[in-house]
Amino acid sequence: MASPTMFSSPSSILSFSYSSITSTTPTITSTTPKPSQQPLFPLLASSKQILTKLTAAAAIATIITAAPAPSIASSEPSYRVYYGTAASAANYGGYGGNSSKKDSAEYVYDVPDGWKERLVSKVEKGTNGTDSEFYNPKKKSEKEYLTFLSGFRQLAPKDAVLNNLALSDVDLQDLIANAESLTSEEVKDDQGQLYYVYEIDGVGTHSLISVTCAKNKLYAHFVNAPTPDWNRDKDMLRHVHESFKTVGSY
Repeated sequence: MASPTMFSSPSSILSFSYSSITSTTPTITSTTPKPSQQPLFPLLASSKQILTKLTAAAAIATIITAAPAPSIASSEPSYRVYYGTAASAANYGGYGGNSSKKDSAEYVYDVPDGWKERLVSKVEKGTNGTDSEFYNPKKKSEKEYLTFLSGFRQLAPKDAVLNNLALSDVDLQDLIANAESLTSEEVKDDQGQLYYVYEIDGVGTHSLISVTCAKNKLYAHFVNAPTPDWNRDKDMLRHVHESFKTVGSY
C-alpha cells in the first residue's frame, strides 16, 4: 500500500527558502576607485623647475658662446723705447734744451709700461756714470739702469770688466760676493758688435747685465729684481735685458 504524500505548509516552504537565500547570498561591496595619490600641482611645479633649469642652462651656454675668447696678446706686457744720450755731467739735461733725445741717442732699451723714471743727479752721473734708471713703482727694487764710462775703445776680458764695474757699485760687489751662481758669455748682434752678458743669481736677488763698447765708451745695462719678483716677471725682465742696444747696432 502506497505511503501517502506529505506536503509542508506553504509558509514553511517560503520561510525556509527565504532564510536560505538570505543566509547564502554573498555580500557584494561596491568599491569606488581612489584617485591617484600624486597630486597634479606638484607635478606641474616640478615640470616648471625642470624647464627653468633648462632655460637657464641654455642662456649660460649662449653667453659663453657669444663671449669673445680672451686675447693672449692682451695679457702680454707692453713696452716703450727709451733713448739714452749718455751725456756727460756737464751737459746733463740736454744740449741747450734744443736737442731731441731720439736724434742724439747713443743707446736704447725697452721700458715696461707703468714703470717710473728716477731722475739721476749730476753728482751721481759724475761719480759712477749712471745715465738713466727706471723702476717698478709696486716694487722699487725691481729696476733697470744704465751706466757708462768714457775712454774705452774695446772690451777687456769678461772677468776684468765685471770686477771693474763692481768697484763703483757697492750693491754689485755684494751680489757677486754672495752669488749662488754666476754665468757669462759673449754675444754678437747682427752688426757684429760684441756684448758681454752676465747672469747672477744671488742671495735674494737676481741680476742680468749686458756690457759693450761703442763710440769710445763702455756701456753697462743692468736689470735687477728680488728673487720673488724675478720668479714672477722673468720673461718680462729678460725681454728688457735683451732690448738694450747701442745706436747703430740694431
